[in-house]
Amino acid sequence: MLGATRRVVRFIPGRVRLVRQVHGNGDSEERLHFYKSRGQHILINPRILDTIVRKSAINPTDTVLEIGPGTGNLTLKLLEAANKVVAIEIDPRMVQVLQKRVHQFGLLGKLRVMERDVLRTKFPMFDLVVANIPYGISSPLVAKLVYGTPSFRSATLLLQKEFARRLLANPGDSEYNRLAVNVKLLADVEFVMDVSKRDFLPSPKVDSSVVIIRPKSQVPNVDLHEWRAFTRTCFNCKNKTLGASFRHKRRVFELFKVSNNNVDVGYSSKDKAGVRSFKEKINGVLRTGGFEDKRPSKLSLEELLHLLSLFNQSGVYFNHHGRPGEEDGSEEDNDD
Repeated sequence: MLGATRRVVRFIPGRVRLVRQVHGNGDSEERLHFYKSRGQHILINPRILDTIVRKSAINPTDTVLEIGPGTGNLTLKLLEAANKVVAIEIDPRMVQVLQKRVHQFGLLGKLRVMERDVLRTKFPMFDLVVANIPYGISSPLVAKLVYGTPSFRSATLLLQKEFARRLLANPGDSEYNRLAVNVKLLADVEFVMDVSKRDFLPSPKVDSSVVIIRPKSQVPNVDLHEWRAFTRTCFNCKNKTLGASFRHKRRVFELFKVSNNNVDVGYSSKDKAGVRSFKEKINGVLRTGGFEDKRPSKLSLEELLHLLSLFNQSGVYFNHHGRPGEEDGSEEDNDD
């Protein structure tokens, strides 16, 4: 078991907290500034840390990916449970403290540290993700895990409570949004528990929640780039009816360009009749499919998949990569 830890804390008004960790063996960490603006909120409640590790169902043979390990409170517990931990940390000060602490407990051989920006890093192979995610990168990071990561078993994430509620939202919920739809396409999300802001150092302004994301073994046969472009279009005005949303002149024209594979055409194009005909095609799909008066915020995943299929069958596409015969490509966007 790990030695007992005592925290010595001083406050620097208006900016950061100055922290020194004093361990049971008498050694102490170097003092660190924890910057709230960088999402540096360290989980210090050992009961919560133990629960996160237990709920993650780590096998002794697993490689665990940890994002933003900070000073290593969670890392040390992961190293006890897993075969190996790969920790991605952008702050070199945190890396130094993390490696020193892990070395003190004789576990450095099980740890690999990558001092990088996680959003710009290609993930190595791993079995599980267990991490306390900085609030500011939650959305792009979840999208990267779900859409751009090789097969993994699950991701146990400590997230801002409001963000977690959005991930868990269902059609008709006030929090239901594009993020929930895009994640649910490829994964199931389970709520684990709420975590008080008092369990962090320094304390954030809001509470957090732990969720587990498990990739689905079977996913719909849909072009993922087009799916994300489609949901971006639909949820741009999620509480408007689809009929009203797709009457927007610029939106129709952009879809006309994509569907006709002509990204250079301008509003001065002579093919005004073609655009009018294309608009009627869109309206016809919505009308005959029974979607004209429906709102994206009320539609299930199955209904949205059906609507995209109807559009494609009529020659309406939302991304060039969704067109038959087009090469697949990459898309970086925010699923908020």
